[in-house]
Amino acid sequence: MRLVPNSLHMQVASTLREQIFSGELAAGAFLDELALCETLSISRTPLREALKVLAFEGLVRHEPRQGCFVSQVTEKDLDDIFPVIALLEGRCAFEAAKNANDADLAALDILHQRLASHAEAKRIADYYQVNYTIHEAIITLANNRYLTQVIGDLRKILKLARLQSLQAPRRLEQSLSEHLAVFAALKARDPEGAEAAMRTHLTRQRVALRDLAERRDSLSSKLDDVINAATHYQNSTKQEAA
Repeated sequence: MRLVPNSLHMQVASTLREQIFSGELAAGAFLDELALCETLSISRTPLREALKVLAFEGLVRHEPRQGCFVSQVTEKDLDDIFPVIALLEGRCAFEAAKNANDADLAALDILHQRLASHAEAKRIADYYQVNYTIHEAIITLANNRYLTQVIGDLRKILKLARLQSLQAPRRLEQSLSEHLAVFAALKARDPEGAEAAMRTHLTRQRVALRDLAERRDSLSSKLDDVINAATHYQNSTKQEAA
């Protein structure tokens, strides 16, 4: 892969960003500068400038005398981010309810019909895509570039976590219901209602993610107990045989 010089460090940043989001560069992975320079056919200068961009976005972290690593998103990070993004996207919904015209609402209606169809068919990947489009549409309707910028930066961190809240039991149905509540407030030109519904939607998403994490940790603990018990049994059997 060879990149052309025009805005080279931004192209490098874009390439690395996509590799991080796809999981090709895993969370916590060390970013070997020599290997990356060879793979991308570039010198260290544009690579280091690109890493500065990604560090500013929170996607990589720099450790003195060690180098750069892909950031890891913790449960504490999610607890910190979700209230903020709920507040910001809630404000977007507030502004969208005031700004949306009939054509905007008609376009959103089509998107919500698709969302409902994907939910009914349990097409989670398709649901995620339409869900993202709806959120983007509401952010655009807010027409506030500062909200757009800050939300975009926070979404990069959330994307780094590769969230899968719809895997939680009944979360798909709940998510659809929450989206329809936001849309109902938009159609009613109810800014306060739209803001409250959007904040509820994102707050419940965090709850679902926390439940999933607790289930995963519980399952992991039980698995460790089974493995330890099996190991203890094998060791006891060997001692008896001896």
